[in-house]
Amino acid sequence: MLSNFRSYQLALELYNQCDQIKAKTFLKDQLERASLSVVLNLAEGSAKPTAKDRARFYAIAYASLREVQSLLQILKQNEVFKSADELGGMIYKLSRK
Repeated sequence: MLSNFRSYQLALELYNQCDQIKAKTFLKDQLERASLSVVLNLAEGSAKPTAKDRARFYAIAYASLREVQSLLQILKQNEVFKSADELGGMIYKLSRK
């Protein structure tokens, strides 16, 4: 289940960290959307029956994570960026299986 899916749990933590960041409305909105996309695509991908289907959703999650990382750099959120970077390595591996 999702409680045992470490990448998903880290994505949830990242989403919560991003939710706490103060930023201009348009940046905050994009950050929340992108970080939520990571969580949701990991969850949806984990339910797919084939490795090819799972990899497609994990690749989408990875792309959304890169968007999150870009926003974190713009907002100078270095500590949160480090969390995102760790998660990025995990999702990259999932998307290549």
